[in-house]
This record gives sequence, structure tokens and C-alpha cells, in this order.
Amino acid sequence: MTFAARPFIMGPALLFCPADRPERFAKAADRADAVILDLEDAVAPEAKRGARENLAANPLDPARTLVRLNAASTADFEADLAALAKTPYRTVMLAKAEGVEQVRELAGFEVIALCETALGVLNAPAMAAEPNVVGLMWGAEDLVASLGGTSSRKDDGAYRAIAQHARSTILLSAGAFRKAAIDAVYTAIPDLSGLAAESDDAAASGFAAKACIHPSQVTAVRRAYVPTDEAIAAARDLLAAADAAGTGVFQHQGRMIDGPILRHAEAVLRRAGV
Repeated sequence: MTFAARPFIMGPALLFCPADRPERFAKAADRADAVILDLEDAVAPEAKRGARENLAANPLDPARTLVRLNAASTADFEADLAALAKTPYRTVMLAKAEGVEQVRELAGFEVIALCETALGVLNAPAMAAEPNVVGLMWGAEDLVASLGGTSSRKDDGAYRAIAQHARSTILLSAGAFRKAAIDAVYTAIPDLSGLAAESDDAAASGFAAKACIHPSQVTAVRRAYVPTDEAIAAARDLLAAADAAGTGVFQHQGRMIDGPILRHAEAVLRRAGV
């Protein structure tokens, strides 16, 4: 039985944790807004059985926990579902999601469709429309690998055009159906300034969250989603000016202001909890 997905409220900093490392579960939960217990790439084939057993043996708060499943096309997928049945977790991330049939197999779960192949990106809008899908995420490295490429980024660290296209497609597809978009991981762990810049862009563009692969990345991601005092003051000033103007379009500090600009300001105050 399918159901309408509730708004995604776990973000903004989602931290991957290998499911074969149960001693890290609680630590990851303490550091991040939510934990993604990973049964897929982070776990070697010979360790997957034990990783599945760890889900029930080392419980976390279901409201702040996702489980990344192996791709629906793999033999591990059914074993993952059997392990999930013994847990309270009902939010899952489907690795290498490629179509509506796959997310429909997870009708009893709230699903983040992880679009990290060419087919997955092309089918992102259809998956976002599914009622049990709460969000979409994209993955740069698997995507480029699926195309036969060798790197998702240029020498200066910026994404190549194909990666930018995929990122935008996921954001637009999620937004079209009022689902959450989750930005891809930043693999250069020591480069916190690069992560901060990418997180700032994700927050400003409309991504609901960004995934992390190391606890040291959480602070930079969280900071990107908390408006500065200056931004809060500017948003308040702008909305006050709109009330005073009493018209649809007006000038404020040399800028033309209309409805969309006011909604930007309202979003700043929402993120600030004002």
C-alpha cells in the first residue's frame, strides 16, 4: 500500500556510517542531524551479512535514521529488505535508483531515490512523482563512472558540465513534486573551505540537505543552512519595507522588489526559526 510522503525534516547534515561498524552508530547520531546506515558501497561483500544484523542489534532513533539499500537489481536487495523487517526503520535510500518500478517495490517505506546513473537521472522526475518518495539525491562519482568517464570534477575542483546538469536535474525534479533534494557528498575530506562553498551553494539553490562522509564535514554543512545575523536583519528590513510600500512591485536599496524576492526573504527567516 502506498501513501503520501511527509515532508523531509531530517536535514540538513546527513552523515553516512558503514553498517558493518556498529561502534560508530551512536557517535554518528550524536554528530549529525541524521545518520545514513550504509549497506551498500561502504560495506565489503563478505561483511554485508553482519552489517544487516547490526541494524537490529544496535538501534538508533528511527526519526533520525535512514538505511541505504543495495540497488534493486542486485541479489543483496532482498536480503536488505529482510533485515529491515526486523527493525523500526522505515526511511530508506535506494542506491542506483533507476525507475518507478523499483521505488514501488518499497511501498511500505519512505524513499530517498539516489540517482547516480544516467538512467536514474533521466527517470528522476517520474520517481519524484511516486507517493512514497520523500526526496531525491544524486551521486557524482557513480554517475560519471556509469558514463565511462574518469572524474566528476575539473582540476580546480568545480564540477564538470555533465555533473552540474545532473545536479540541476535532481533539484528541479524534486522541486516539481515538492520533494526534498539532497546534495551529493564532497569527497575531498580535508578541504573544508571547498565543502563550505559547495554547501552554501546547495542551501541557496534550494537543496534541503547535503550528505557527509566524515564527521568533520557536519559543521560546515550546518553552518550553510543557518542564516547570518546580517541576512536575518536584511530579510526583516525588506519585508517591513514591503508592508510599508503596500504595492506589488517597489524599489528597496536600489533593487526592484517583487513577490519572488519577498519569498527569498521569507525563506531566510524560516531557516532562522523566526
